Amino acid sequence: MELSVISPVYGAPTLLRELVRQIEETVRELTAEYEIILVEDHSPDNSREIITEICKENKRVKGVFLSRNFGQQYALNAGFDVSTGDYVVTLDCDLQNPPAQIKDLYEKIQEGYDIVMASRQNRPDNFFMTQGSHLFNKLMGYLTDTKQDESLAEFAIYRRKVIDAMALMGDYRRYYPLMNQWVGFKTAKVMVNHDERTDGKESSYSMRKRIDLAVTTAVSFSTKSLRLIVYFGLIITFIAILFALFLVVKTLVTGIDVSGWVTLFVSMWFIAGIMIMVIGIVAVYIGNIFDEVKHRPSYIIDEKLNF
Repeated sequence: MELSVISPVYGAPTLLRELVRQIEETVRELTAEYEIILVEDHSPDNSREIITEICKENKRVKGVFLSRNFGQQYALNAGFDVSTGDYVVTLDCDLQNPPAQIKDLYEKIQEGYDIVMASRQNRPDNFFMTQGSHLFNKLMGYLTDTKQDESLAEFAIYRRKVIDAMALMGDYRRYYPLMNQWVGFKTAKVMVNHDERTDGKESSYSMRKRIDLAVTTAVSFSTKSLRLIVYFGLIITFIAILFALFLVVKTLVTGIDVSGWVTLFVSMWFIAGIMIMVIGIVAVYIGNIFDEVKHRPSYIIDEKLNF
C-alpha cells in the first residue's frame, strides 16, 4: 500500500461522507494504492452506523471501532497499528484542514523529508479557543522542555519508518506531537488553510481537557515537575532564612520581641500548602508509574471492517 489516510472520528457524523469524498478526490491523483482508515472513538452519535454504511459501499474505506472512548491520541495509535501504507497521513474528521491539501504534504515529503507537518494559517477559532490553545502549548513546552508550535495539529504525513519508530516507544500515555519530536528524523512544515466547521459544532477539546492533557503528558514525558519542586524548596528555604535574620535584627535593634503566634500560624499554613502541592505532584508521577507497570493496552478494538 502506497498511502494510508487515518482520521479519528468523534462528534462529526454529518461530515463523514464528505470527508471520505474529499480524501478520495485528492489521493486518487497521487496513487492508485491507498486506504482510508476511520477510527471511531466510541462517539455518542450515529457515527458507527454511517461508517459501516460507507465501508459497505467503498472497500477502500476501513472502519475501526474502539470498545470505548479512549481519546484522540489512542485512536491515532490504533490507526497507526492497522495501517499498511509506505506513507501515513493523519487528519481530523471535522474538515477544518481541507483534505485537498494532503497533496501539498505528499509532494513535500517526496523532497526527502520523513515527517511533514501542516502549519495552520488564518485560524477561525474564537478568542477563548485561541487563548486556550496558546496557554496549552506554552504550558506543554515549558513542562517538557520542548518547543511547541501552536499552529501545528494532527494534520501530517509520515514515512513508514517514523511510524515504526514511534511504535517502539512503550509509553502507555501517548501524545504524538511530542513523540515525533523524540524519535527525530528530518522534519518540514507546509502552510495550510484552517477552515471553519461546516456542521456548526465546536471542538470537543474544552479548556479543562487541554489542561488535563498538558499536565498528564508533561508528567509522562518529563521529570521537570520534580526538578521544579526542588528549586521551589530551595527558594522557600532561602526566604525563610532571610525572614529569620530579619526578625533577629529587628529584635536586636528595637528591643521588642516579635509575637510568636502570628509567624507560627502563617508558617504552618504556608508549609502545609507547599507539602500538599509536593505530595500531589509526586502522586501524579506514582499514578503514571502504576499505569505503566500494569501493561494494559492503549486501546481495545471492538470491530474492524474491510480488513
